Parts: sequence; structure tokens; C-alpha cells
Amino acid sequence: MLRERMKRWRHVFKLDPNRSLSDLALEKILTSGTDAVIIGGTDGITYRNTRELIDRVLDYAVDCVQEVTNQEAVIPGLDGYLLPVVLNTRDIQWMIGAQHQAAKKFGDWIPWEDTAALGYVVLNARSRVGRLTDSQADLTTRDVAAYAQLAEHLYGLPALYLEYSGTFGDPKMVEAVRESVSDIQLIYGGGISRGDEAKEMARWADTTVVGNLVYRNVDAALGTVSAIKEEIEEQVR
Repeated sequence: MLRERMKRWRHVFKLDPNRSLSDLALEKILTSGTDAVIIGGTDGITYRNTRELIDRVLDYAVDCVQEVTNQEAVIPGLDGYLLPVVLNTRDIQWMIGAQHQAAKKFGDWIPWEDTAALGYVVLNARSRVGRLTDSQADLTTRDVAAYAQLAEHLYGLPALYLEYSGTFGDPKMVEAVRESVSDIQLIYGGGISRGDEAKEMARWADTTVVGNLVYRNVDAALGTVSAIKEEIEEQVR
């Protein structure tokens, strides 16, 4: 089941079908030792560019899951599918509307055992995802912790993604959210540009996602894998 597989993820690369990546860079990413690759993006996602990227990724032995932001671009046969649920959106479309439409259209064919809801709290209002989802991003630590508790205890979501999208977040915020919940998988993503930043977030987040760095500096992106492995080793000492 996808939920069980996700629990093993400590480091994840997120690849955007709407951005270009050389074969050599992709090979480095997929043989880096990362735990999984999430295929998804905010805009420009089509069946064609998603299919092309996934076909390249499937040549390698790494978990490959799709974050579904365009139901017309779903590629069957992957390791899993993540359906984003934006908890701090002002637009119900991103809370339940799009998900309801997908279930109504494809419900009989959805592999539910390999599909999971991914709760989002978007914390950068100026980002593409922040603007697209009209998210209320000016939140206090108590606000975000409350969203986390609702996600875990009321809605029973398997994972909560703190999305800073292009900016490096506040480690104290991530720490506070971590301390406010017990079982939900806490995922951090946004603005990581160095291994030490990835390591810092990995102290509190169960899973750290690296995305934009892949396209700016692939060698620096590779360094985040070893940095998180180092953090894991320190935690078990």
C-alpha cells in the first residue's frame, strides 16, 4: 500500500513535467539513493509531458509516484498517486472540488490502495501554488499546528506537507508542528539550496522534498541526499 511505502521516505526529489532536465542529470538524480520521486507541478502539466518524463523515470529502480494536479494527465501503472488537499485555501475547489470531480469521473478505475490524500499547508502566498490555490499563507505557528492536528485527528490524512515553495521555511515552525502531532507523516518542501538546509529540516520533518534545486544545481541537489542520511545516522546514535 502507498501509505506504508510513504512512511519509509526520508528524502524525495520532486520532478516537474513542465521543466527540462538532461538525461545525465536525470540519471544522477535517480541513482542518488533518494527514497522516491514525485512527478508533479503547478502549471503546464499535460498528458504528453507527464508521459514523457515518467517513461524516462521508469527505466530506474526508484519509487515513482504521481501528484495529480491535472486529472487528464494521470499515467496508469505507477507505484502510487497523491491527491493534494490544500487545507488553508480560500477556494473549496482545492479542498474537495477537484478530488470530487476525479472520483466521479474515474472512481471505478482508481487504485485506491495505491492512492493517498496529501494534506497541504501552503506558506508562501507569492508562489505559483499559493496564487493558484488562493491560500491564506499569513499564518502563525499556532495556526499551522492547528491545521496539522485537524489533518491527523479529524480528517485522518496520512501526511501533511508544509509547502514553502521557493523560499526556505522556518525550522522553528516545522519543529512546533512536529511536536503538535504524533502519527501523521510530516513532509517539508521549499527553498532548499544546500545540504545543511536539508539536514536542518530533516531534524523535524519525516520527509524532506527537494525540487527546484534539481533544475538550478544538480550536484547541490545530490548533496541533500547524503546530508539527510547523515542526519538519520545522528538521530539513531
